[in-house]
Amino acid sequence: MQDIGDILNNSVLLVAVIACLIAQAAKLAVELLKNHKLDFRVLLTTGGMPSAHSALVTALATGVGQTAGWDSPEFAIATIFAIIVMYDAAGVRQAAGKQARILNQMMDELFSEHPELNEDRLKELLGHTPFQVIVGSMLGVCIAWFANTLLFTPTYPVLAAGG
Repeated sequence: MQDIGDILNNSVLLVAVIACLIAQAAKLAVELLKNHKLDFRVLLTTGGMPSAHSALVTALATGVGQTAGWDSPEFAIATIFAIIVMYDAAGVRQAAGKQARILNQMMDELFSEHPELNEDRLKELLGHTPFQVIVGSMLGVCIAWFANTLLFTPTYPVLAAGG
């Protein structure tokens, strides 16, 4: 059971997860501003503004750099991991979303006269635009810096000691 306690006391992991959750919650605010309605489904979907994946991995890499050192192998691993995730979000998954949109259009046109043959639609919002990835990554870095500066410094000994 101590292993689970150790995981829950990992401030780098905690801040990265919080960054991801804040980015997901921000999608709700963006949806409200953009469409003037609350759509809670955006909390559980991929894609959209900002990229929660990017916020997660950049907060993770920043936290590792802050704790293990900017010249550590751990920071190098976390940074390469972040780059791969963000490239995938803006590249491969974005392209898959565009392909799904085209396939859905083709299916709509092909089966417009025979709706009973129409299959389930493919999910189109899979990836992110480069701007959504950049905003998500900036959010992740800012949250990690904020957490390190305000919460985990010796100025607040209770929080700095993990209590």
